[in-house]
Amino acid sequence: QVQLVESGGGLVQSGGSLRLSCAASGSRFSIYAMDWYRQAPGKQRELVASITRGNSANYGDSVKGRFTISKDNAKNTVYLQMDSLKRKDTAVYYCNATLRMVVGGTFDDLDAWGQGTLVTVSS
Repeated sequence: QVQLVESGGGLVQSGGSLRLSCAASGSRFSIYAMDWYRQAPGKQRELVASITRGNSANYGDSVKGRFTISKDNAKNTVYLQMDSLKRKDTAVYYCNATLRMVVGGTFDDLDAWGQGTLVTVSS
């Protein structure tokens, strides 16, 4: 019942910047944490960045110092500011949310995934 939609991907030159957004929509849910993953062709999906309800952020080693994750709780949106992009950053970026949905007197904790947005870094 919750949908995540990523946006902001595209083509950028090495050294450039992109800002990704992920908006969660639906009803009767609250988000505990949101994450960004990426997957390049022929490679496993890897965690890029995560942010908790208390705004504690963590980053993968390959993006530390270059990427910044942030969120807007009122809009149920998480952002990924990507600076100093490198060719190795080329991948499909996926948004993930750990959330709780409440319907009547019941609740369900689950993960939700977006459809992904492609980031291509050229040289």
